[in-house]
Amino acid sequence: MSEWLVLSLAMAAACGVVLAITVLRQRRIGEDDDPSETPDVIEYMTMMVGVVYAIVLGLAIAGVWEARGAAQDTVRTEAQALHEVSARARVYPQPVRARIRSDVDQYVSHVVHKEWPVLAGQGKLTGRGADLLAKVRADVSDYRPRDSYEEQSYQGIIDQVGVADGARSARGDSAGATLPPVVWFGLLSGAAVTIGLIFTLQIRRSGRELLMAGLFSALIAFLLFLVWDFDAPFSRGLTATAEPFTDLFPHV
Repeated sequence: MSEWLVLSLAMAAACGVVLAITVLRQRRIGEDDDPSETPDVIEYMTMMVGVVYAIVLGLAIAGVWEARGAAQDTVRTEAQALHEVSARARVYPQPVRARIRSDVDQYVSHVVHKEWPVLAGQGKLTGRGADLLAKVRADVSDYRPRDSYEEQSYQGIIDQVGVADGARSARGDSAGATLPPVVWFGLLSGAAVTIGLIFTLQIRRSGRELLMAGLFSALIAFLLFLVWDFDAPFSRGLTATAEPFTDLFPHV
């Protein structure tokens, strides 16, 4: 059973229970009942729906903002790990050191100039980037340390390559949309219900009421746009950038 079917059945069941209870209760009310003696629940329902929707909308904004920050931290971790590989290679002989640094620079240049547009446009990593990082790993792991000093640096460089590889995978995983479709369904339907309840309050054509109704609707539209803008960390609005790579490798 799909999640959409479960959601539809749950919503239909909730509405059915409420309507059934309301109809049964209405039949049991006597003729001497005076509705004017009971408080009007419309304003209370409108307020509660607005509060609940504000909480949900706030959580959505916080979630996509946190995902955007995590994506930027992932980029920073990858760049820093590669910088450590390049820096720690100084203990190796000049030919080995030059080969490692050259391959690291080649990988970083590919990420910044070739892979980043693909990541932003298509939400995926490139096979060429994986091959270049594998080449860096081979450069590091194939070398045999000559003494204890090189052995101490060898394990640290191997670990940093692993960190860079893990950060690269995490960068690819965070390239897509953060919120699933069912959450967007809730946000959009909640916005429609919240704005629709305005019309149950018998808004008149006074300038003040029309202004507040328009501003309220515009605010919800802006907040939904904000969620959508932050939902893809690498392709919209305030995106995660390749700045950590360019800061640590300015020559690429």
